[in-house]
Formats: sequence, structure tokens, C-alpha cells
Amino acid sequence: MKPRPASKKEIAARLAALPDWKQTRRRSAIFKRFTWQDFSEAWGFMSRVALVAERMKHHPEWVNVWNKVDITLSTHDAGGLSERDFKLAAEIEQIAKR
Repeated sequence: MKPRPASKKEIAARLAALPDWKQTRRRSAIFKRFTWQDFSEAWGFMSRVALVAERMKHHPEWVNVWNKVDITLSTHDAGGLSERDFKLAAEIEQIAKR
């Protein structure tokens, strides 16, 4: 079953609960940059996120350069943002706090 795209109202409400996540301008997606002390911390963070993403069967688009990890979330099956993106973003926030 295809995920349902989030409405503008749902997107605004869910983003309000996710610190520093922003909606992208060019497509229906959300984005956040995480900055760590060094490459090793950034890689460890990505590894922990990868385990959760695999369990959820919802994988981020991301880029890692040294101590920075840029994460973009969108549900391709829904043609944009869905509940799955916000759930994964909330999980990522919990991982980042550890």
C-alpha cells in the first residue's frame, strides 16, 4: 500500500516538533545538517541512523563531509513527504542526543 502524502497543515505541525529541520524549496522533502566533533563521530552517527532506517525500511538521502552529515527525507512512493519521514526524523533526533 502506497504511503499517503502529508498535507501542508500536517507538514507544518510535524516540523514544529522537529528542531532545526526545514522543508526544502525545490521539492517536498525535509532537511537538517548535523555537525560533530570529527569524522569518526559523524560516521558513528550515520551507522546508528542506518540501523534504524533499515529496520523502518525507509532510507535517508545523505551526504557526509568530514564532521558534517546532511540528511534529506522524502517518501518517493508518496511523491513527497509522508508520516514515514517525520517518524524517521524523530528517531534521528533521538540518536543525535545520545
